[in-house]
Amino acid sequence: MSDARENTPVLRVKGAVLVGPEEVRDEVWVVGGRVAFTPPARARDVRTVEGWALPGLVDAHCHVGLDAHGAVPAEEAEKQALTERDAGALLLRDAGSPSDTRWTDAREDLPRIIRAGRHIARTRRYIRDFAHEIEPEDLVAYVAREARRGDGWVKLVGDWIDREEGDLTACWPRGAVEAAIAEAHRLGARVTAHCFAEDSLTDLVEAGIDCVEHATGLTEDTIPLFAARGVAIVPTLVNIATFPRLADGGEAKFPRWSAHMRRLHARRYETVRAAHDAGVPVFTGTDAGGSLPHGLIGTEVAELVRAGLPPLSALSAAVWEARAWLGRPGLEEGAPADLVVYESDPRADVRVLTAPRRVVLSGRIVA
Repeated sequence: MSDARENTPVLRVKGAVLVGPEEVRDEVWVVGGRVAFTPPARARDVRTVEGWALPGLVDAHCHVGLDAHGAVPAEEAEKQALTERDAGALLLRDAGSPSDTRWTDAREDLPRIIRAGRHIARTRRYIRDFAHEIEPEDLVAYVAREARRGDGWVKLVGDWIDREEGDLTACWPRGAVEAAIAEAHRLGARVTAHCFAEDSLTDLVEAGIDCVEHATGLTEDTIPLFAARGVAIVPTLVNIATFPRLADGGEAKFPRWSAHMRRLHARRYETVRAAHDAGVPVFTGTDAGGSLPHGLIGTEVAELVRAGLPPLSALSAAVWEARAWLGRPGLEEGAPADLVVYESDPRADVRVLTAPRRVVLSGRIVA
């Protein structure tokens, strides 16, 4: 019987293929768009790519189809997705968007997107035109709606500036988030929440939340709680870098908020390092698509290293552990061939991630 893969165009990836953090293969083959650890018996049109290869990087917090003013046309969303792809981010968790980007699923040349539906925020407590803005009595219904629309995730806005208080405060009563998270879990969805400040974290974690975005408000009191419950964080350090500019802009009207944002920024590296050291799962995300451009995943990994994570841990937060967390394969036999090739070993210097040599998506060289 002939090999079913014979006469199929084949890609040979040669050099050092990082199947896992410590598992390195000399080569893998791509046959019919999928990973193979052995070459086909006969093949034509073999193309060889050499270098250090990784599974496609993960941007676990971005917003394809969104800009600073809300939803964007499909042409702009396509440009955003292509920018992520060309930067090596081939698996995206879209952490809230008013855009319908389902059309990208039919495009083999665009990254895979795991959607969290649209943000769910308290009335007048988030960026205009981004979220469903509701009151606590409607939270369960909206969580159920977005759980059905998303790809296994729901996104809450856990805190935001309260104009009467002049500072960040929690958006939801404890009972409301308990009921909402329970409903999401009943429907098979995980829940994450935008949180800058300290106040909302204990209630969210004890209510059963699965992840917290940004998490700048973590303290020595809440870090052990996150670790004990296995609640992940996506620090988005490239976004937290904008806090001083935001604080300057709000100084005249909201001085308490501005001072708070500066404090959160000043201890951002210490916060992330302490969380990692305590065993809190940490994953990479850029928050691109609001005020930030897409394509920053390599910079975010370098920020985790700057915060004090070992380079291999920072790399895994964007590759092997991130894919496992999101339930997507890496470079496994029969898995979709989504990989990135670099000139040198990214374990030795993660800065190489900002300059992919080749990007392979669905077995095709696309960049």
